[in-house]
Amino acid sequence: MEAVLRVLRGEDLDSLSRELGVTAATLSEWRDDFLAAGQAGLKLKPADEPEDRSRDLKTLIGELTIDNECLKALLRKHEERDPLASRRSKP
Repeated sequence: MEAVLRVLRGEDLDSLSRELGVTAATLSEWRDDFLAAGQAGLKLKPADEPEDRSRDLKTLIGELTIDNECLKALLRKHEERDPLASRRSKP
């Protein structure tokens, strides 16, 4: 990875290949693979993230809806046992 980054930063391919003991063709192949993997990674993330976010938000809405319904049911039961409770809880 470090060799590829050096090539991308503008170091001479031939000099770097001699320094590292690999062919210029190998360095070029590594660079091309590195860039292709980077492009593929950028293309996948935006497509996946909105779906994940949407699913998470729908799950949260479902949980909050259930909690809300449970609280309403508890409030109704409390008000049935104590008819004055509804008057005291409202301003």
